[in-house]
Amino acid sequence: MKKLSIYLLIILLIVLPTGCKEDKPSNPAVNQDSSSDNEKAINGAPSPAEPLTTPEPAGDEDVSHPATTVSEPGKESYSWYFRPNSNHEIPLVSPDVQAMLADYDAFYVLPNNENKIYLTFDQGYENGYTGKILDILKANNVRVAFFITGHYLKTQPELIKRMKNEGHLVCNHTANHPDLSTVSRDKFEQEITSLEDEYRQLTNLEMDKYLRPPMGNYSPASLSYAKEMGYRVVFWSMAFKDWDITAQPGAEYSYQHVVNNIHPGAVILLHAVSQSNTEALDRIIKDLSAAGYTFATFD
Repeated sequence: MKKLSIYLLIILLIVLPTGCKEDKPSNPAVNQDSSSDNEKAINGAPSPAEPLTTPEPAGDEDVSHPATTVSEPGKESYSWYFRPNSNHEIPLVSPDVQAMLADYDAFYVLPNNENKIYLTFDQGYENGYTGKILDILKANNVRVAFFITGHYLKTQPELIKRMKNEGHLVCNHTANHPDLSTVSRDKFEQEITSLEDEYRQLTNLEMDKYLRPPMGNYSPASLSYAKEMGYRVVFWSMAFKDWDITAQPGAEYSYQHVVNNIHPGAVILLHAVSQSNTEALDRIIKDLSAAGYTFATFD
């Protein structure tokens, strides 16, 4: 009996440290319940960080800020950020960011004296509205820029061909929707060129050389890579939370947001998954045209 007790004690000492070990993430700061933005884009869920501007700062507070700072020069990571206003004036960004955009031929607005404005749609996945959006654009003789991902190209080839056939720009939103501010140069180039290659195979045409960085994240290095590849990086001067298909704000909200924040040279970011945007689009176009604005494309 005494030997049996000793054997049982030995077994317990062996089993307890292994069988009852708690699995912990290697980095406790990481939320293990949330998928990456890249996975969300591939699986058809919108990235919640993408179109939202950071809340308006108070006073003279800087209107751009680093999301992450790293030691390697040029690899500081930033999130796109601007200060909106209700005066139909160009939203402000900090002088440092303005200088950075100028250095790398990137832009968020195209100032002009002709009241030209630029409508853009990010296309990560299809929610059944892009065909209707194209119908509305065609009926109003408006050309826009569509920024597509690899997932969208693979799943919606006919819509992409229609975009191009009807005179729209079809632009690069990367193959897999990563944070371009953190990737290596090789990974950056792969994200751009692999989408270009698939688009060329589909259409026998070259993509329009405009790049919208996923989530609006960028670095001096990523802006430099894009410029070296012949791309202009396109941010935006107007956006709102329109991507959540389960919490649509309604057509009136979409309409009022665009009309209330319009300004000459505006680069308007909308998501084509939005029912609210789709229902408001015809009215937006007609009323802004009546107010003297002209919808144009970057080129």
